[in-house]
Amino acid sequence: MAMARLWEFAGVRGAITTHSWHRDEPRYVAVLVHGYGEHLGRYEHVAEALTRHGAVVCGPDHLGHGRSAGEPVLIEDFADVVADLRTVVESARTDHPDLPVVMIGHSMGGMIAARYAQLHGPDLTALVLSGPVLGRWDVLGALLAHDQIPDTPIDPGTLSRDPAVGKAYGEDPLVWHGPFKRPLLLALETCVQQINEHGSLGGLPTLWIHGADDRLVPLDGTRTGIEQIRGTDLTERIFPGARHEVFNETNKAEILAEVTAFVDRVLPAR
Repeated sequence: MAMARLWEFAGVRGAITTHSWHRDEPRYVAVLVHGYGEHLGRYEHVAEALTRHGAVVCGPDHLGHGRSAGEPVLIEDFADVVADLRTVVESARTDHPDLPVVMIGHSMGGMIAARYAQLHGPDLTALVLSGPVLGRWDVLGALLAHDQIPDTPIDPGTLSRDPAVGKAYGEDPLVWHGPFKRPLLLALETCVQQINEHGSLGGLPTLWIHGADDRLVPLDGTRTGIEQIRGTDLTERIFPGARHEVFNETNKAEILAEVTAFVDRVLPAR
């Protein structure tokens, strides 16, 4: 697979680094939206599976994440992140004006992707939400109850049953290994509430995938949010035993095959 091409644009609050993976004669554009504290470089294998399937793939490192500008993991308003994401989508649509766009968001990125779909649904042909922070995430209230946010970084063991995933995460210099920051937590809380209040995604085909043993973003809390936004075309796949990062799980090939089968179902005939 070709290496990602990195390019920058002037985001709402600083330079945003974007990753793009090319292929000849693509059938669709896949836009990847990564989660909290990480970066899109962790999704090389996802991009590879999608390019093999027929996609050109792109996505940003969010503000304060990866190679993008900003204080690490400091996001004060997710409207800024959604606006940056729309710049990426518009660039892809300029390059490939006749191709449908599928957005795939994981964890915090699932929240961002859901909000994007509520605000800019006509941009998208389909939406995939992986372990999304939606509905009720009890971690938010527990952390915000402290005068000083505890220094409790994400436990790499909760990401996947594959210990190599946790090891690589712990050793990745572009991953944030420090505590959550209060402004980001408050912005998360606000965005989740906005999504709940905005409601249904209408007819947008949506695939929700989640690990049954997700201890970072528990299934039951997310389900309340899915019920708030579900439209007329929702597919749900819950994977027994899987932890938070389903695309990095021991059965990731099966899970990625679910995604590509869903895309095949919803893509318009060409």
